[in-house]
Amino acid sequence: MFKSSAMNHWLFKSEPDTFSFADLKKRRSEPWSGVRNYQARNYMRDSMRVGDTGFCYHSACAEPGVAGVLRVVSEPYDDPTQFDPKSEYFDAKATLKKPRWQLVDVAWEADFKRFVPLSALKSDPALEGLLTLRPGNRLSITPVSGEHFQHICRLGGLKA
Repeated sequence: MFKSSAMNHWLFKSEPDTFSFADLKKRRSEPWSGVRNYQARNYMRDSMRVGDTGFCYHSACAEPGVAGVLRVVSEPYDDPTQFDPKSEYFDAKATLKKPRWQLVDVAWEADFKRFVPLSALKSDPALEGLLTLRPGNRLSITPVSGEHFQHICRLGGLKA
């Protein structure tokens, strides 16, 4: 049985052909780098804490949806890709004295028994108000209420 004692819950979007939930499971943990939206950065910087749980949501793929549960395992820190001119996430305006982008490390927490597709999320009245489902929302990280977190875990076959 999966138990979450986290105070906050999140949805982390990732393109599975770039980095999937299976990749996270293999590596066990990973810096969640490359976030280049200020609101998503602010969620990591200002609100995420070690122990928070979240979903790995596969986006920009044939069947988007929630693949499993991850856990935040570090405090926020400067994203090193912003300083690397060879990185696709390089930011010429970021300096060591004035960094612009943050990240947290996340770790695999639990597999779902079944993938929860976007179509199931959209059609479920219990998920009304889920931020990632709002029209026009393109944030790569969004908060998830405790009720929504538990409900999505149940849809995925976990007891939260």
